[in-house]
Amino acid sequence: MPESTAPQVSSFSTTFTPAHLKFINAKLEKLSPEKIIEWAMISLPGLIQTTAFGPTGLVILDMINRIHIENQSAANVHPTPASSSASEDEDDDHHFKKSGYNTQRHPVPLIFIDTLYHFQETLDLAQQVQDHYNIPLKVYKPLNCETTADFEAQYGQQLWESDDLSYDYLVKVEPGRRAYQELNAQAVISGRRRSQKGDRAHLDILEIESGTGLLKLNPLATWSFQQVWTYLRAYQVPFNALLEQGYRSIGDWHSTKPASNPDDERSGRWEGKQKSECGLHVDYFKMRAEFQATQKKKQALLASREAAAAAATAPAIQA
Repeated sequence: MPESTAPQVSSFSTTFTPAHLKFINAKLEKLSPEKIIEWAMISLPGLIQTTAFGPTGLVILDMINRIHIENQSAANVHPTPASSSASEDEDDDHHFKKSGYNTQRHPVPLIFIDTLYHFQETLDLAQQVQDHYNIPLKVYKPLNCETTADFEAQYGQQLWESDDLSYDYLVKVEPGRRAYQELNAQAVISGRRRSQKGDRAHLDILEIESGTGLLKLNPLATWSFQQVWTYLRAYQVPFNALLEQGYRSIGDWHSTKPASNPDDERSGRWEGKQKSECGLHVDYFKMRAEFQATQKKKQALLASREAAAAAATAPAIQA
C-alpha cells in the first residue's frame, strides 16, 4: 500500500474569497482562451499543466507555446531548435513559429500521468508532442511501478474491475498529488469543458479545490468539441490517431470506446458504469479516506483468511 501523499494547501489561493473568485470569473468569461492563459502565466504562481494529450489539452499546450514564442520574439530572443545555430536566416523564423520549436525554458511545466494502461497511440503521441514542441515532459507513474507487470504484481490483474476506486487512486490520484507536491504546484491548468456535460456542465473557468486550496484553471471551459477540433486542424497540432476512429475522450484502453452518442463526447468512457470522472477532479480527501478504508478491509480479510488457514492445518500437524 503506497504512502498517501500529504496534500499541500495552496497559500496563494487563500487570497481568493468567494466574492473575489466570482468577480475574477466574470472577467475571465469575457476573454478568449489565449488571453485567459496569458493572464494565468503572469498572475498565478506555481502554475503547471496536466494532460493525457486529449484534444483540449493539446490546444492549451499549443496556445501556451505560441504565447511563449511571441514573448520571446518581443524580447528579441530567437527561438531556434537545439540542432540549429543562432545564425539561421529569417525564413527559418517563420518555420519555427509554425512548427512550435522552442528551446527556451517552457514557462508551464507539462505533467503526464502514465497509468500504465494508456493506448499505444497515446504514448506515441506523447513522444510526438515532445519532439514537435521541443519541451520536456514530466512523467508520473503509480508509486514504485515502471511497468504494467510491476503494478499487477502488487495489486493483481484488472483491478479496475474488482476495485475501481483503488485503481483510480493508485494510477491517477496518488501520482497526480505527488507531482503537485514535488513541483510545488499552486495552480493547475486542465482541459475540462462545459460541453463535456455531466459534472463539468457548470464549470467555472477558475476554481479552488476544496480542502487543498489548489487552483484549477479551465481556459477552454466555454468551447465545444468542434471548436477544439477546428483549432487542432487549423494550427496543425499533433493529435491522437484514435480521434479519426470515432473516439472523442480518450483514457485507459480498458475503459474507453468510440463515443456512442455524437452529442456526448464522453459517452465512450466507463460504459455501463455510473461514473463520469476518474478521480483527479473529485473530492481528494473523501477519495483518499475511502481508499484507506478499502485497504484496511482488504488487510483484515487477508489476516482472517490466513488465521483460518493456520487453524485448519494445526490439527493435521498434531496428528
